[in-house]
Amino acid sequence: MEILYLGQRRGTSRVRALALRRLGHDVRTVDPYSFVGNSRVVHKWIYETGGLFLERFVSRSVLRETGINSFDVAWVDGGELIGPVLLRELKKRCRRVVNYNHDDPFGAYRSKWRLYAKSLPYYDLAVVVRQPNIEEATRRGAAKVSLVYRSADEVAHAPREITDSDRRKWANDVLFIGTWVPERGPFMADLISRQVPLAIYGDRWYKAKEWPILKPHWRGPGLHNPDDYVKALQCAKICLGLLSKGNRDLHTQRSTEIPYIGGLFCAERTVEHSYLYKDGEEAVFWDDAAECAERCNFLLRNEEQRRKIARAGRERCLRNGYTSERVMSGILDTVLRG
Repeated sequence: MEILYLGQRRGTSRVRALALRRLGHDVRTVDPYSFVGNSRVVHKWIYETGGLFLERFVSRSVLRETGINSFDVAWVDGGELIGPVLLRELKKRCRRVVNYNHDDPFGAYRSKWRLYAKSLPYYDLAVVVRQPNIEEATRRGAAKVSLVYRSADEVAHAPREITDSDRRKWANDVLFIGTWVPERGPFMADLISRQVPLAIYGDRWYKAKEWPILKPHWRGPGLHNPDDYVKALQCAKICLGLLSKGNRDLHTQRSTEIPYIGGLFCAERTVEHSYLYKDGEEAVFWDDAAECAERCNFLLRNEEQRRKIARAGRERCLRNGYTSERVMSGILDTVLRG
């Protein structure tokens, strides 16, 4: 199958494009950001205005890049720079047009998704990862909406062979990898006050009001290299999964990636996390920092229990089947059925 993939050539967007290739499809990737740049100014403009004044420029650029070629499927990943002008043309050239959006386009950061919201009536299928997004997308004209869980990747998140050097570099007791958002600062500071031996990798943590408390526990910026990311999670005794309240998260990428990698997943208790894993057997859940600290400190004293939960979590993750190739294949089947 010939697929035109409109998405960034980095991060989870790139991971999904590679998964489609592994499935045997001929994937032509065009990154809309390659036409407008990846500077902080550009991202700030898109974040605050939803790509105001950029729609027609991006549309012309994409069509110039693809020439007169036609495709079986146009796959738009995210879609903050893709508007009705381009989608009307793509529908002439492609059998189906699908959007996959793992962000929350109708939540606290909805201004970024102005073009996405305008474009929903032009997609044959809109794929979302949050239950409220189904009704929200339908209300804005989406013809068909499908809900999926976020997925780990069979290649990017495959467990690595760990050397003694890796253990010395990446060994941590309780690890969190992720960007700072306001609610995370007080939570982490509370864990530290309760004697949790915490290590943090991620961007923008210096913005936290609690930075003086957090700084000794900050190990560096986000781990964007897949090998570093996987090895850090493999070498940690406990791996935290924190939600974003602004994105109305009930599960995140870490919810599948950590168990798939083989880490012990320790996260906020939600209906979706409870659906994915059995608490205390396949993962560890908590309602607040006090419970999180209590469970972490208990598990740090019980190595065999940690190993047992991590093993069971990975087995459950594999049974759940939320991996890139299976999820991408399912989406293609859904959109082609019409």
